[in-house]
Amino acid sequence: MDLNERKLRILQAIIADFIRTGEPVGSRTLSKKYEMGISPATIRNEMSDLEEMGFLTHPHTSAGRVPSDKAYRLYVNSLMQKRELSMEEKRAINNKLHSNISELEKTIQHAASLLSEITNLTSFAMTPDQNEDQLKYINLLAVDEQTVVLMIVSESGKVTNTAIKLRTSYTVESLELLSKSMTYNYRGKSISEVLTHDIIRSFQTDIEAMNLLAENIMPNFMKTLENMLNVNLYMDGLKNIFSIPEYNDIDKAKMFIELLDKKEDFTKKLIKRDNGVIITIGNENADDMMQECSLITATYHIDGKLVGKIGVIGPTRMKYDEVTSVIEYVTENLSNTFKLTGGNDEDD
Repeated sequence: MDLNERKLRILQAIIADFIRTGEPVGSRTLSKKYEMGISPATIRNEMSDLEEMGFLTHPHTSAGRVPSDKAYRLYVNSLMQKRELSMEEKRAINNKLHSNISELEKTIQHAASLLSEITNLTSFAMTPDQNEDQLKYINLLAVDEQTVVLMIVSESGKVTNTAIKLRTSYTVESLELLSKSMTYNYRGKSISEVLTHDIIRSFQTDIEAMNLLAENIMPNFMKTLENMLNVNLYMDGLKNIFSIPEYNDIDKAKMFIELLDKKEDFTKKLIKRDNGVIITIGNENADDMMQECSLITATYHIDGKLVGKIGVIGPTRMKYDEVTSVIEYVTENLSNTFKLTGGNDEDD
């Protein structure tokens, strides 16, 4: 059985109508709303064929049909046209992403918030793998007689502050000297490179004069670097599911919330996904809990090297044309923002 032009037009109309209304689509609806140039009876026959071909399903409570995962896949690959974002939407994205370009974490959080706000779906943004991120400078700031703050700034813009309780006294001059010495030794080196024992051993001779202070600082420094390697996942808009008819079913809503509540597992799933804009629909997702969800992810770059992921998750009845346009625009802005800042930083 061929998927001819007429069947494609009918299928496209059904998908568009169902995405918009959430209601099963019947032949009379298609005949009235869309200029098919054919009778309702002919439309019914074509819909029966489409159902037999696996593109439509027939809910037992309705005479209408709804698109299958197979239909959405065809739509995404061949039928949909991406929607151009309005100037207002573009301006909102630009303003929010550029408001904190010096702090990578805040910018990524803002990106997740924007996606949720514009798409009305649950969104997420994952920080990049920091293994190859390079250190920019290290600073030790006095708080009180026994407390200092260790500040580590990386080339990507990641800023980490760690409060350290010391077992020895210190002077402001000794903190400054150790800060300068650590920055001199570690600047331009990747986090994974600094964490190797050879790098640490080569630094020991430079800090012998400040041995007690350094003995307090260095273990905390190493632990902080290890923590910086952790991938963080920011989520926004979980409450949006309660305005989506598919999640009026309490069991479906609970399953969706449980899926995202297991943040570590969800993060691992995202890490395994390929780079670029990737859309997985319904049963294309290997996880049983995601069989009725669509997941759209895209990758962004920090300074052309570090790669993070951003995207949305929701029901298979999703405005794919609009959502992919928003994600691509946010991703492009995120990459450009940190490409520019990475290239324009001046040496301290």
